[in-house]
Amino acid sequence: MNNYHKSVLLDEAIKFLEVEKGKKYIDATLGGAGHTSEILKNGGIVLGLDIDEDAIINALVNLKFEDGRLKLVQGNFNNIKNIANENGFSKVSGILFDLGVSSHQFDERKRGFSFRFNAPLDMRMDMSLSVTAKDLINGLTEPEMTELFTKLGEERFARRIAHAIAKKRLEEEIITTEDLANLIASSKPYKGKIHPATQVFQALRIAVNDELNALRETLPQAVELLESKGRLTIITFHSLEDRIVKHFFVDQEKKGKLKIINKKPIIPTELETEINKRSRSAKLRIIEKI
Repeated sequence: MNNYHKSVLLDEAIKFLEVEKGKKYIDATLGGAGHTSEILKNGGIVLGLDIDEDAIINALVNLKFEDGRLKLVQGNFNNIKNIANENGFSKVSGILFDLGVSSHQFDERKRGFSFRFNAPLDMRMDMSLSVTAKDLINGLTEPEMTELFTKLGEERFARRIAHAIAKKRLEEEIITTEDLANLIASSKPYKGKIHPATQVFQALRIAVNDELNALRETLPQAVELLESKGRLTIITFHSLEDRIVKHFFVDQEKKGKLKIINKKPIIPTELETEINKRSRSAKLRIIEKI
């Protein structure tokens, strides 16, 4: 493909999706289209969906399938059922989710996802959204920030960081990733290789894009779209996502609606984490519809 995004657990996800020639599949998080490309190579018919317009444009430029086996739609996967029905994918053999942020989003300075670059605090996956990370940092109250950083970032020093932000805002507005990252670093003790701003940036990104609610909303729709023996494969990157997926799968299995394929999540090999450090927290879970 290209350098837009390096798909994590690519071989494992495609293997467990069990792609068959002529069957329909949905890639609900197109990203760099690595998973979609493999499904197409194995003969599948794909509906590629992404909330980020850049991902759709990238796929249009780089995927060279002229036989009508690929449809691309910009949209949020929390509306996956309607999008699928509108595009002739009302029953499919498999659906794949690769959650989180793409390499392109992290590496594109202007998007404001990463503290590696000094950029406006944005973090919107869909650029038509009205609220940015800057709006949250400068608009939430200190208790609201504490709750946000605790719940969505699992940040131990949430109260201390929120207080520092609230104090700084009295002097000037916090407008860039560097402003925020430096403020966080000076507000908490830290050691090791993980940047001290990681969890707060995660919390802001999840809140701006309403990621957890979108995940909760899409899971029952995805199961409904699957035909019998159809498979749903989901790659998560942090405990909040994984918990939602795990509990949903367990609940649906108890109700006799699906079968969990792997009781323990599949994680990247040492080689993959060495090549792609962003894969280190990935977990893959698979279910099959009864």
